Amino acid sequence: MLIFLNIIIQCRLNSTFALQIYDFHMDIDPITPPKKYNVFLPIILSFVLVLGIWLGYFLNKRISTGSGIRENYHSSTNEKINSLLDYIEYQYVDTINKKNLVEKTVTAMLQSLDPHSSYIAASEFEAVNEPLEGNFDGIGVEFNIIKDTIRVIAPIAGGPSEKIGIRAGDRLVKVEGKNMAGVNITNKEVFEKLRGKSGTIVKVAVLRSGVSKLLEFNITRGAIPLYSLDAAYMLDPTIGYIKISKFAATTYQEYLKAFNDLSKKGMTKLVLDLRGNPGGYLNAAVDISDEFLANGLQIVYTQGKANPKKTYKATQHGSFENNPLVILIDEGSASASEIVAGAVQDNDRGTIIGRRSFGKGLVQDQLQLPDGSAIRLTIARYYTPTGRCIQKPYSEDKDEYYNEEYDRYQHGELLNQDSIKLDKTKQYKTPEGKTVYGGGGIMPDVFVPIDTTKTNTFLNKVFYTGVINTFAFEYADNNRTKLKTYGSALKFINDFEVSAAILEEFYAYCAGQKLTLDNTALKGKTNEALKPYLKAFIGRDVFDKDAYYPIINKKDKCILKAVEVLSK
Repeated sequence: MLIFLNIIIQCRLNSTFALQIYDFHMDIDPITPPKKYNVFLPIILSFVLVLGIWLGYFLNKRISTGSGIRENYHSSTNEKINSLLDYIEYQYVDTINKKNLVEKTVTAMLQSLDPHSSYIAASEFEAVNEPLEGNFDGIGVEFNIIKDTIRVIAPIAGGPSEKIGIRAGDRLVKVEGKNMAGVNITNKEVFEKLRGKSGTIVKVAVLRSGVSKLLEFNITRGAIPLYSLDAAYMLDPTIGYIKISKFAATTYQEYLKAFNDLSKKGMTKLVLDLRGNPGGYLNAAVDISDEFLANGLQIVYTQGKANPKKTYKATQHGSFENNPLVILIDEGSASASEIVAGAVQDNDRGTIIGRRSFGKGLVQDQLQLPDGSAIRLTIARYYTPTGRCIQKPYSEDKDEYYNEEYDRYQHGELLNQDSIKLDKTKQYKTPEGKTVYGGGGIMPDVFVPIDTTKTNTFLNKVFYTGVINTFAFEYADNNRTKLKTYGSALKFINDFEVSAAILEEFYAYCAGQKLTLDNTALKGKTNEALKPYLKAFIGRDVFDKDAYYPIINKKDKCILKAVEVLSK
């Protein structure tokens, strides 16, 4: 009797109908049955048992073929995927790596959803997340590979290399006794050799100008900061300039430090440069926006199918809520950059200058998997305070989505405001009545076309092959002692000039790289375009970024327009 009941209990777990039969059987089965029914009891129990098993099987079969019960449907789908993978592994004509096949499958699955849902392999997870976390473990040098040799551009301030005596211009020729020069070394290989856990030691051999023998250093790796704030300086006695390259974990703290430093220098107006900023953490964008908006004003809200509407509002902690403000954006400004620009624009708080932003209004959540890999899944859209989603249209063709920036150039949008494609069905009004648009990026209040000074073939090749960078480094390295006599970035900016001799030296260097200016009639215009860049790159190699942005920005049309707007 107990055996029969246990079997029927299993049937109960399989279907609701089996549960009903089990309960009914208990109701009619008295503890001491009358004698006249004893002869039929085994037959009744057997019948109930068979009926319960048959119905349980029948209902299970219905469930597995689409009864609408979600748990079993998911089980069936998983079985299909697993069965297919097993079949491929067993029957495919060649031996396959099942792990790689699974990763490709997951990648393709996520890519089919939208342009920003993605899979991150375990081997790539650290490198992908590193820029947003604000630090990495290593020896702390900025380097470039020039003539198949690792050249130190600069040791990172306060890092292990600077503390132990590594200098700008040093050539890292050996790591752990292994030759690293003249072996077609790649950036990836350099990272693999020099990075590692904090506290571990790496032995390097350095060739230094003016020193006949190799210098050996044992460098203890440490946590190296990754900065998201590229520049902060005064454009004039009252206008400050801050450039943010991404929204990382440390961005807000970096901004506050720069803001306080500039305030002490007399800043009462601000240009915040978000051009080329691809975004990052939502919270960092909210914190920066909060600095400019009065308490209670809406910054952004997010909403998705499984994620109810969540609104982010400004607090009372803002330190620049009433002063004149300009934000610079362009076609490379995306995501978190657009949150900041949209919050300022929709609240009529400042002036947006530049060109239409990228148009990313999707929010990703990152889920780390047990094997160290991760997925970034789009879980919501974000909306600016007026209610507009600025996500540009997308299809399954990711190349078409990311090439849209080039398409803008092709049909003239980057040169002429009239060529901008606006979705006029998605118009919104700010509190002061200004019309703003959704469905494809943030439209600036003041349009500034792209800089076309680098238009001839020679200049394009000089910039995009990196020849100008390598020449500047070679020049700085060969003249480092002389350049150091300027003493500071400010004095270098004010006093150093790119002479005719330096220009001719540069043209000779280019000729050695098989780059020549064929149209000599363009030489005057080419020289004028080259001078600020040569000076900026040379200054960066000697005085770091303090001597780069102030030089490169002197003729920047967006910055000049920002100064004009703020000076009215």
